[in-house]
Order: sequence, then C-alpha cells, then structure tokens
Amino acid sequence: MSESPSRTPLPRAFFERPVLEVAPDLLGRTLVRNSEEGRIELRLTEVEAYAGAIDPGSHAFRGRTARNAVMFGPPGHAYVYFTYGMWHCLNLVCGPEGEASGVLLRAGEILAGTDRARARRRSARYDTELAKGPARLATALDVALSLNGTDTCEGPHAPLSLLTGTPPTPDRVSSGPRTGVGGDGAPHPWRFWITEDPTVSPYRAHTPRKRRLDSGPANA
Repeated sequence: MSESPSRTPLPRAFFERPVLEVAPDLLGRTLVRNSEEGRIELRLTEVEAYAGAIDPGSHAFRGRTARNAVMFGPPGHAYVYFTYGMWHCLNLVCGPEGEASGVLLRAGEILAGTDRARARRRSARYDTELAKGPARLATALDVALSLNGTDTCEGPHAPLSLLTGTPPTPDRVSSGPRTGVGGDGAPHPWRFWITEDPTVSPYRAHTPRKRRLDSGPANA
C-alpha cells in the first residue's frame, strides 16, 4: 500500500531555501515527536522567520557562539534554546549552510498523542491551548536541550521529523510583526500564521526589560 502524500517526509532540499520562503511553507506541515513514551504529531499553525546576520532579532546576528552553533550548520536540523531561565523553544535551521537563518515554531494543533501532550501541559484549559506559543509547543512535545542539533531529515523514526501534511491555501496565510521583537528588527512582517486558527498565539509587542549579562535576543 502506497504512503499518503500528506505522510511523505520533507526532504533536506525543502529547508535549503531562503528563510522567508521556508517559514510560510511550514504552515500546515506535520511535526512528529518520537520518544520512548510514544509519538506525538502536531500541525504547525504559526511560525517566525529569523534571517541570521542581517536580522537584529536573530541569535546569530552577532556571529557564531557555542549557543547558536547549530544555526550555522546544515539545514533541516533543530535549534533548541533555553530562555528566561525556564522555557525551551524549538527552531528549524534553513537556508544554505553557514547563513544561520532559522524558523521559530510558535504554535500548532496536536493531531496525535494528545493525552501525552496534555500530561505535560496540565494548565491548558482546552486542547487548542496545548501548543499555543513557542514555550508551550516545546513543553507539550517534551523538547529540551538534548534535542539541539537533531537532524529532522534523518527518517521517520528520528526524535523529530516533519511530514508534508496539508498546507493552507495562500489566502488563508496571514503575516505581521514578530512577537516580542524590538529595535531594528521590529518592523519586519516575518511572523506567519494560518488565519483565524484557534491555536495561534496572541501577538505581543516588544516590552523593554533589563537584560541579563548572559542573555541574547529573545528569539532564534
């Protein structure tokens, strides 16, 4: 029996394109999280693009560090970071190797493994809130720093992988400023989401705060 087109893994060539092409094209794709506890599948509904050296909002804007090294590597790998001393966020490296661009996965709908996601997100009142925001998405999928550098193109049994899914039609894709990004990166309309999808997180403008000496930009 042939595999459904929507269950076809995304190849590395998908991620080798410019970040502003990859980001909106990730909407509707299926993110798969495999672990010893079982499998969780999530339909991506909201993402943000970060363009490396030309983007003040990117972790890679000031160059390569131990923290962001994965972003400078091959496309299709996961970049996971820990922020504000309490949350993990999951990104996908894209573009040519060395350009350090990436897409922050901001929100999605849990399609399979809902019970496992709900056990990690006990504060969620509704299933639409399980992965409504980048930290919630990472928590629901049990994403931590141990997954930093994971190759999502390795195969269907990898800890993280992406399937073709069912992308929305262009008229159902919205774009606007990125959440929480200030300074020169604030005006870029590089946040993309499926219009009126209930799992999309609310937009919040940048709020200046005291930066810790070891902190970087809030996003990828």
